[in-house]
Amino acid sequence: MPRKSAAASQEEEKVKDTEGPAPASEKKEDEIAKLNRMLAAVLNYLSDDEVEEIDIEYLLTHTEGLREWWDQYRENNKKQIEEEIKKSLGSLSLEELESIREQIKEKKN
Repeated sequence: MPRKSAAASQEEEKVKDTEGPAPASEKKEDEIAKLNRMLAAVLNYLSDDEVEEIDIEYLLTHTEGLREWWDQYRENNKKQIEEEIKKSLGSLSLEELESIREQIKEKKN
C-alpha cells in the first residue's frame, strides 16, 4: 500500500477542517476552555493583593469574552426574572402595583 505524502495528509486535514461545524463535543470542550480562561482571569484579579477595590467594569473590559458571556447570561435569565415577577405580583399591595405601573409608563416615554 503506498504511503501518503505530507502534502496529501495536509490537504486531508484542510478538508476535515472545512467540512462543516465541529461536533457538539468539540464545541462543548471549546466552551469549557473559554469559561476556564475567563474564570482564571477573574480569580487572578480578585486574588491580587494590590487590588483594593473590585472594579467589575474593569473585569468586563479586560477579560476577553466576559462581557459577551455576561450579556448572554443575563438575556437567558430574562425569562426566569419575568416569571418570578409574575408570581410575586399577587402578593403586592395596590399601591405597589400602581407604583410599578408608573415606572413602566416612564420607561415607555
